[in-house]
Amino acid sequence: MSLREKLTAAVKESMLARNAERTSALRMIQAKLKDTDIAARPKGVEQVPDEEILAMLRSMIKSRRDSVALYRQGGREELAAKEEHEIAVIAEFLPQALEGAALEAAVKEAVAATGAAGMKDMGKVVGALKAKHGAALDMAVASAAVKAALAG
Repeated sequence: MSLREKLTAAVKESMLARNAERTSALRMIQAKLKDTDIAARPKGVEQVPDEEILAMLRSMIKSRRDSVALYRQGGREELAAKEEHEIAVIAEFLPQALEGAALEAAVKEAVAATGAAGMKDMGKVVGALKAKHGAALDMAVASAAVKAALAG
């Protein structure tokens, strides 16, 4: 089942359960997906592939995390809670992220595979990680882990 199909099924399920907050968040994802599809049309693409949908979802989460920080700074806890709920709904459609010991092991493996010797080889290592673990990587976290591994 593609991500699109999972999203459509989740919207239907949420509507039947009369869960207004979840339905709203899912419809927001669908609207962003439609915008992404429309933006890709000049390239001759009717519907973006799952990889681009995953990238879109990650960017949605990133912008919401930024909003949560700003809302908390401004003392708007109710808006921060709404954004966190949306983050949780969006995250359901992302694959389990590579974290902790698994990420460290993957970084060590990529460093060994590329023969990286220092910071100048960071691009090679990140490229190898992305090729092998693509969808399961949060690139910001992965880049920081690679930088730490190569620095010392």
